[in-house]
Amino acid sequence: MTSVTVLGIETSCDETAAAVVRLHDGRAEVLSEVVRTQIEEHAPYGGVVPEIAARAHAEIADEIVALAIEQSGVELGALDAIAATSGPGLIGGVMVGMMTGKAIAQATGKPFIPINHLEGHALSPRLSQPCAFPYLLLLVSGGHCQFIAVRGLGDYTRMGTTIDDAAGEAFDKLAKTLGIGFPGGPAVEQLAQQGDPARFDLPRPLLKRPGLDMSFAGLKTAAARIVEAHTLDHQDQADLCASYQAAIADCLAVKTGRALEAFTANQDGDIRLVVAGGVAANQTIRKALDETAKKVGTVLIAPPLRHCTDNAAMIALAGAERLAAGLVLDDGLDFAARPRWPLDEQSALSNPIYGGGKKGAKA
Repeated sequence: MTSVTVLGIETSCDETAAAVVRLHDGRAEVLSEVVRTQIEEHAPYGGVVPEIAARAHAEIADEIVALAIEQSGVELGALDAIAATSGPGLIGGVMVGMMTGKAIAQATGKPFIPINHLEGHALSPRLSQPCAFPYLLLLVSGGHCQFIAVRGLGDYTRMGTTIDDAAGEAFDKLAKTLGIGFPGGPAVEQLAQQGDPARFDLPRPLLKRPGLDMSFAGLKTAAARIVEAHTLDHQDQADLCASYQAAIADCLAVKTGRALEAFTANQDGDIRLVVAGGVAANQTIRKALDETAKKVGTVLIAPPLRHCTDNAAMIALAGAERLAAGLVLDDGLDFAARPRWPLDEQSALSNPIYGGGKKGAKA
């Protein structure tokens, strides 16, 4: 029997989080997890301000880590490793978490494991239930929207991605345009419950184009034009939110169906569909994906709502799984923070969807 206990730290966007996870014979146990959000700090701006986020992380990271350690009942010296999100994300915040983790690792003599934030999301369903490899992952969040064939730990193949905006960013944009609150996804979902999803005829970008790539920029523009052209009362706004949410759900469901067909064609045995990321908390989208999964004879696996959004438990789990598998860098303390870090780096470099630059390949 093997057992490893890892402290995870997450600071890639606007949550400062720490967690202690124990992996015992392949099963995860979350011993503690603490998350401090920055909603109040960013709400006046209708979106995350990188400089404010980094400052807030720096002010509270030590306290959050100390609280997670205390609640876990595990002494620092009893930890097997320290893991921290090392990209992708807002570079200021990523550096805060990494430096905190590296300092603890140096002080305790434990290994430091840099974790790809996207890998944390990819493994997040394994925090609470059995989810054997391989599986098809739809990673859908504020900054990412892509299909990944997850064949094993560290074995990821990008099958399709957004060519412009992520679905979560689209939700945030509509919420900001309507002035209904931040974060945008929950605000749009809540208002949509009172609306008619058939009221506004909104586009479903790329549905008629073969392949698995997605696009949400045109949908954002269509909704913005409706807001500019009309004075919307409360019911109008609710109808627009419902129509907008339905359009995104349709796009994701149709593309997921195609992705499952492609994944199934190259895979023997049971097929699993996993959805992860903040947008996976949207119940309308979950229902659409669940129906899509049932059509091809599989099941939808999703993390609990608290593990859909950014959290440190998924980072600790990724670190624990890498440690147990011997996939740990010897020079982890020398690893530099990465604002861009594709999960399937080879595909991102050989077939970039929407550019790169000095900071590295996107998506």
